[in-house]
Parts: sequence; C-alpha cells; structure tokens
Amino acid sequence: MFLVNTMKKKSSNYSKKIESELRNKTILVTGGAGSIGKILVSKLLEYPVKSIRVLDIDEHALFSLKKSIKSSKLRLLLGNILDKERVEMAGNNVDIIFHLAAVKNIEISEFNPIETIDTNINGTVNMIKMVMKNQPKKFLNISTDKSVESSTLYGATKLLGERLTSWAGMHLPSTKFGTIRFGNIFEARGNVFEIWDQEKNDKKPISITDVNMERYFFHADDAVNFILNCLSLVNFGEIFVPKMKSHKIKKLADKISTKQKIIGLRKGEKLKEILLSDEERKRAKENSDMWIIKPLN
Repeated sequence: MFLVNTMKKKSSNYSKKIESELRNKTILVTGGAGSIGKILVSKLLEYPVKSIRVLDIDEHALFSLKKSIKSSKLRLLLGNILDKERVEMAGNNVDIIFHLAAVKNIEISEFNPIETIDTNINGTVNMIKMVMKNQPKKFLNISTDKSVESSTLYGATKLLGERLTSWAGMHLPSTKFGTIRFGNIFEARGNVFEIWDQEKNDKKPISITDVNMERYFFHADDAVNFILNCLSLVNFGEIFVPKMKSHKIKKLADKISTKQKIIGLRKGEKLKEILLSDEERKRAKENSDMWIIKPLN
C-alpha cells in the first residue's frame, strides 16, 4: 500500500509540473498525425493549453486526427519540414515544439537515402533555424536507440539530429533544447507486430529475422508520459533515455504464432540495440527511471 501511495504521489507531482509547463502555451508538434504524435496531441489536450498546431505531410492522417480528436484548440497544418516558409509560419509565436517528423522505416530509408537525409537532417536544421528566429521556450527532439553506434542510415541521421539539437542547446540560450531517445514502440504503425498480424491473417508463417534478436520496447502511452515528464528537465541539449525493457523477439513472436520462418538480418540490422554507448555512460546521470546524458562540450 505504501508503494502504491508513493507512486500516486509521484504521478501527481509530475502532473502538476506538466500542467505548469503547458498552461496557456501554444504548442507545435511536427509529425503529430503519426502513431506517437496523435497520442501526444490527445494527451496535451488534457492540459490547459492555449492551442496545438500539428504539422504533418500526410493529408489523410491529418483528416483521421481531426475525426478522432474533437477540439477547438487543434490546428491542423499540412506541410513538410523541408519547406522553410511553411516551417516558419507553423512556428510563429509558438512556446513549445515537439519534433517528431522523420523518415523512420529502416528498409525504405536504405533505398531512399537522399530523401531520408533531407528529411531527418536538413528538416531538423530547418526547425532549428526557425527556432533561432521565433525563439520558443522549449524544443524537444524525438530520437531512437538506433542512433547509438548506428549501423543503418536511419540511425545515422537520427544521431546527427541528436547532435544538432545538443549544439543548439549549448549555443541558443533563448530556447531550452533536449532530445528524448526511445527504443521501439509496441503500437507504432509499420512495426513487426503489424507485419505478423498480416502474415497470420494470410495463414502464412510469421517472419523472424533471427532467433537471438532482442529489442527495447515501450508502450505508446508510456512514451508520451515520458516525453511530458521530461518537459521540465530540458535545458542545454541533454539526451533523456528511459529505462526500457529488452524483449526477445522470438518470445514475442511465440505469443502470436508458433508457425514461423527465419528470414535473416536486414542490411545494417543489429541483433541487439543499446540505449547508451560506453562513452555516453561516462557523462550520464542515472535516475530511477532514466539516464540524462550531458552534451559534449
């Protein structure tokens, strides 16, 4: 009972901090019509925000978001983070930015390197240049564990996104910057569970790359709560890494179907991702639920 009460008190304290951060704020969420973005937007609307602007390139996803979330505080903006003018308009008089927009699929990014680099790196540069001009209070970049000792193009671009955000945090004092680095999200679109469900429905064996593969997973609600809990902590470009649980992919697959096939690792794919590099651990502060990595000087 003591543990439960303590947890409730901690959660309550977090909520008060979040409410203080969000009260009467105008917020921009890039990629806000995606899997995590729409949950983040929905959660933000539980707080006394002034308005939420969702900038997304996917017209249908924006339409679906409008249908699922009824709020006069929601502003749906169709646009690309590579469009500098659109980005500047979206960020005008904004207080807080959550930057989720990215090319994320590993296989698609490998076959489309120019577009992936353009979006994930140059798009982030556009966002930071917009911040220089509009000077919002806070900027949170969402990254991935695939940025750590990256072996894929996607991971490499997200590593550079982290570095850009940390640089901005150290050199643009008018805005507080931070990056949040996640593993995989159970509910994300296009993930392995979506593939397995389709294969099972088609009465085919489900695909496993390697029986020894492990991945860190988070539920979407936990990911969004972590993002909001870090809002009061961002300052000079730190990277916030939640303590996520590592899962054997084979064990997760067994819960779906025992009819399986091994397809082998894809280009650049690792058997196991890591949340922090050895070098990062040396400059990281460890809390009960996260690591906070200080930026390189």
